[in-house]
Amino acid sequence: MKELDTVVLRRAMPEFGLVEGDVGAIVHVHAPDGFEVEFVTGEGTTLAVATLGAEDLRPIDAQELLHVRTVA
Repeated sequence: MKELDTVVLRRAMPEFGLVEGDVGAIVHVHAPDGFEVEFVTGEGTTLAVATLGAEDLRPIDAQELLHVRTVA
């Protein structure tokens, strides 16, 4: 995974209001397996920026369909 890749969260992070399956973008790569990931609302407002490990993320698959949910 590299900067600007779209990724999928593998686990819930309630402290950020995130659930498994939320989609984010890698904004910075910390060597070797650390990633700064930004999660935004549909209008582009940043909901969270989190430093995550490779085990917390996976690349989005070309055959996956995005889904919308409301955040509190």
